[in-house]
Amino acid sequence: MKPAHLNWIVIGIGDITTRRVIPAIQAEPRSSLYGFVTGHPEKAAPYNTRAWATLDEALSDPAVDAVYVGTPVFLHAPETIQSLRAGKHVMCEKPMAMNEAEARNMLQAAGESGKTFGVAYYRRAYPKVQRAKQLLEAGAIGRPVLAELTSHMWFEGQGSRSWLFDPAQAGGGPLFDIASHRIDVVNFLFGQPLRATGQLSNVVHHYAVEDNATAMIEYAGGVRGMVDVRWHSKVGRDECRIRGTEGEMELSPLNGPDLVYPGGREYLPVHANVHLPLIENFVDAVEGKAPLLSSGATAFWTDWVTERARRSSRET
Repeated sequence: MKPAHLNWIVIGIGDITTRRVIPAIQAEPRSSLYGFVTGHPEKAAPYNTRAWATLDEALSDPAVDAVYVGTPVFLHAPETIQSLRAGKHVMCEKPMAMNEAEARNMLQAAGESGKTFGVAYYRRAYPKVQRAKQLLEAGAIGRPVLAELTSHMWFEGQGSRSWLFDPAQAGGGPLFDIASHRIDVVNFLFGQPLRATGQLSNVVHHYAVEDNATAMIEYAGGVRGMVDVRWHSKVGRDECRIRGTEGEMELSPLNGPDLVYPGGREYLPVHANVHLPLIENFVDAVEGKAPLLSSGATAFWTDWVTERARRSSRET
């Protein structure tokens, strides 16, 4: 397959796209920032490139090769499906969709289009998460039995992230915003989940979405994943540890560089821009050089877990 050069358009000019996505596209040598879809053209002005008011207009340009969907969650499915049907490759922000049904529709559109469809679960590209998977498969802690991940913070929806409190835009609270990343990590390490349950509630903040959530996930071989996320803790936590029959593996903080396991400690820092390895891998996948590290097919299982966690919480 011939080397790719992708003209990217970015839908939405917000916090994540300005800090990470746009710089990653600009830094990736096979990629160009071709333009934006935004209702605020003044935000696009500093980039000295094209701007369209609607996705329809942008997709009508035959020079567009790839679309980064950087809008709130409720727009992920319609914008991804529209872009795939227009014959464009798509990288979508996480979580993939508002629910499992939308996620299935996105997968179907990707399959029918034959285009590359990725979801921005960038922690799969962390060197220490990759290394942890190798060590687990090599038996570093014996038989893995329990993975525990937490993300606790105090969050009041300040500024540009206030939409996260609106279930019509965000789908849910911390279960969608921060648990999704961690559920995806456990799925990456242990494969397709078999069963999932959860509890969601509002303990401190009485938002329209939950202020805390706990998901419990069962995997083949008896591994259990527990992901606990909170927006009401003034003690910040970013823990990830995996217990096995013969030892433990410590990745805390998950966003830090340290990986500790029986007989070893490794220092494996993340890239300065965590989106760049994901964009590089995406272009590799378009070129046929590498499998997509975080695909729609893998991201679907995070939405699958999320839906079952919400459903079981409502039933109890």
